[in-house]
Amino acid sequence: MKSSTRTVAAARPIPVQPQPQVSAAGVARPRADAVRNRERILTAARELFVESGSTAPFDEVARRAGVGNATLYRHFPDRPALVHHVVLFTMGRVTASAEASLAEEPDAFAALCRFTHAAADERIGALCPMLGDGFDGEHPELLAAQTALADAVVTLLAAGQDAGLVRTDIGVGDLMVALSQLSRPLPGVACLDTDRFAHRHLQLFLDGLRAPARSELPGSATTLDDLRQKTM
Repeated sequence: MKSSTRTVAAARPIPVQPQPQVSAAGVARPRADAVRNRERILTAARELFVESGSTAPFDEVARRAGVGNATLYRHFPDRPALVHHVVLFTMGRVTASAEASLAEEPDAFAALCRFTHAAADERIGALCPMLGDGFDGEHPELLAAQTALADAVVTLLAAGQDAGLVRTDIGVGDLMVALSQLSRPLPGVACLDTDRFAHRHLQLFLDGLRAPARSELPGSATTLDDLRQKTM
């Protein structure tokens, strides 16, 4: 009786899929390439939304980010999710800039100037048009980001006022409104084309914040609470 035989295929190395890194607490962390892709997508989306509005095509977001459509949808399955995270991404970076400016600059007015120009570079002026219909303004992540940003800017401005370097008749709301208005590009104009004007005009505004004040402002200082009440 013939013995049965089998043909054994030559052993081939089995490709190992990259696994998420695990922290000391046992929580899976995203791979470094996934983190980079996510940041590229958010940066590209922010720039495109500034230029064309938050209805800009997803294909163009992916193209600018240098990723495939599948990668884009893997991170952000729909437009509301992408807009939500662009807002959080921008607010987080602006908050970090406020904290770093105060910690690293030689005086509080220099810190205020550094923060204001950095916030303009982060396109913070583009956030307002995104917070329209369909945007969940009560999302816990958004509320937490707003609180963190407010605390950082309040601390930054107060440091300048306490040091006698910044006029005391303005509030954080005044600063944020001016920053938003002066850093927002004109309709139909690519954002990068107006940067040089934004920074010139922002510096003129900042010079007007120096103490002692050279004029009397009409009305009263605007707080963040004032802004929230007027935009509700």
